[in-house]
Amino acid sequence: MPAAPPPCPKPQHDVEQVELLQLGTDDTECGLRADAARNRARLLEAAARLVAEHGAAGVTMEAVAAAASVGKGTVFRRFGDRTGLLLALLDHSEKKFQAALLGGPPPLGPGAPPLERLRAFGCAVLRRTADELELQLAAEPGAERRFTAPPRRFLRGHVVLLLRQLLPGADVELLAHTLMAYLDPVLVHHLTRQCRMPPARLEAGWLDLVARVTHTDPPG
Repeated sequence: MPAAPPPCPKPQHDVEQVELLQLGTDDTECGLRADAARNRARLLEAAARLVAEHGAAGVTMEAVAAAASVGKGTVFRRFGDRTGLLLALLDHSEKKFQAALLGGPPPLGPGAPPLERLRAFGCAVLRRTADELELQLAAEPGAERRFTAPPRRFLRGHVVLLLRQLLPGADVELLAHTLMAYLDPVLVHHLTRQCRMPPARLEAGWLDLVARVTHTDPPG
């Protein structure tokens, strides 16, 4: 009889102990020299204009450098690669969303029962993804980073904490992966753009999935 596979390692800390996470490079504006912070802001403004004019596909390191009137090497030094640049564009949105989870009004923020918070979390993620879909798709990490990128770990950790309150004794880590898969930007793109499903149907599907996973009734 084959030996049982070893258990997955436990996470080192709960998401409650994690600070708000940066999406892009390790440099933050408050930690940069004034001139470096201005250069970073100018590069991001140029990248945002390119997204508005040509879509995320039009954002290349070369195009951003030309739009900001700097050398291409400056863009690479600041953001590393194109994915790093696109992630930096999403940084402000991500920090706002994390702040809402940690300290915003309920039911997304603290103060509501965990079931209500879980329902609100998925619906809020779906709405945010719909608003930023093209940019999120362009910044999607590769397979080796998809599940380890700090923002994704933060959101999954939030779901783990809520499931732990709702389903004590369950394998909440695997259940959290299952729920987060429903919110994946690639799937949202397929369902809304290729299958033409209205966003309201995706939100109703999320509420139904949460009800089935938690063995509760869906909201009326």
